[in-house]
Amino acid sequence: MNEAKLQDFLESLKGAVKIEKEKIKVTDEKLLREKISTLIHQAVFGDEVTRGIARWLIWEAAQELGIRPASIHELYVARGRAQTPLNFTVPAMNLRMLAYESARAVFRAAMKLEAGAFIFEIARSEMSYTDQRPSEYVSAVLAAAIREGYRGPVFIQGDHFQVSAKKFQKDPESEKKAVRDLIEESIAAGFFNIDIDTSTLVDISKPDLDEQQRLNYELCAEFNRFIREKQPAGVTVSVGGEIGEVGQRNSTVEDLEAFMQGFNRLKGEVEGLSKLSIQTGTSHGGVVLPDGTLAQVAIDFEVLKRLGEMARKKYGMGGVVQHGASTLPDSAFHKFVEVETLEVHLATAFQNMIMEHRAVPESLRQEMYEWLKVNAASERKPSDTEAQFIYKTRKKAVGPFKKHFWNLPEESLWAIGEDLEKQFAFLFEQLNIRGTRALVEKFVRAPEIHHPGPLEVKAGKKESVEGLAD
Repeated sequence: MNEAKLQDFLESLKGAVKIEKEKIKVTDEKLLREKISTLIHQAVFGDEVTRGIARWLIWEAAQELGIRPASIHELYVARGRAQTPLNFTVPAMNLRMLAYESARAVFRAAMKLEAGAFIFEIARSEMSYTDQRPSEYVSAVLAAAIREGYRGPVFIQGDHFQVSAKKFQKDPESEKKAVRDLIEESIAAGFFNIDIDTSTLVDISKPDLDEQQRLNYELCAEFNRFIREKQPAGVTVSVGGEIGEVGQRNSTVEDLEAFMQGFNRLKGEVEGLSKLSIQTGTSHGGVVLPDGTLAQVAIDFEVLKRLGEMARKKYGMGGVVQHGASTLPDSAFHKFVEVETLEVHLATAFQNMIMEHRAVPESLRQEMYEWLKVNAASERKPSDTEAQFIYKTRKKAVGPFKKHFWNLPEESLWAIGEDLEKQFAFLFEQLNIRGTRALVEKFVRAPEIHHPGPLEVKAGKKESVEGLAD
């Protein structure tokens, strides 16, 4: 049955690809680019077997074309060794909605600017409420690269692989296992960049800085060792740590010292971190006011500059990372470059652009908001206005309404994509990643990695679709 379905796929691609020596050979790239949108829909919305075959075809076709998931580790440590300029900040973009169309817009913007230093990412929590497991997310990004004719390394990142403090307190081993399982699934899917977030376990009530950070650095070191065991040959996964939970008090030099000294004591004889996330005054999604608008945020850019310099000069990392930045005013983004910030994470603004876009029918928006009033009612605080409640909870509707958005008319999707592309291009210019393709080519190597097929190509071999679907 699976073999017949694979043959159906190959026939539907009308000769764009063929199987040759158990690998996919792209025979007509132009035709493949025309067919890839149908293929990614099958990879997202098909049944289990269909998803597995479609995702395998996308991965293998991307490998054949030189579009390969990669680690940004070597570029970051080169920056820590002062072998690269410090005048650019890498954008890491969480594509919660319309991942394929959004990634297409990213690639179009990047290609026009000769940009190479940019990251696609998704957090542990986002995978749940957006209904996107790692293999689906990777497939959407790679399909977008194929569709737009992109070439080169593609950086895909697990953002906030976070330990829940509440679950950890109740059952530490179970929560650690959940994070390890996610790491293993993500690396297998092509996430070669992972941000470990054990900052939820920092206890600032303790008088000693080492004790405050102890659980944080112990678990981060443990997960780092696990990542090194699971990373494929030829890949050094870029691993980030975090010393201050977003939305809490600002990080200090002393926090960084306490964390890194503890981490380095425990990391063992394996590669360490390439970056460190810190807190400077932002919060995820921004602070929403009663009328639904966002409060102005005051980022402490001096903290970014001071801690970034220490991360590079004393610990050899690429620098520090800013979270929760996408809802900042446009005038703020160039400042990240001025204070030599390594990486900045952007998410909510893209979600907002899509949800509020003129091409989205008002009836669909209202249906989504009515769904929230029933299914997210428990999250509404007594003090919340209707606008505050909707703004804070609407991300929870992304998964349940995913198919509604993916199935918008083609002209609507194109209009949304055009506006996203303009926003990505603006951010890339502000963060000064124009021309960074050359830097990526100099420092990054993306090895060719093949995934087991949805069935063995040779006759008589055992079928194997497990692990390719969710």
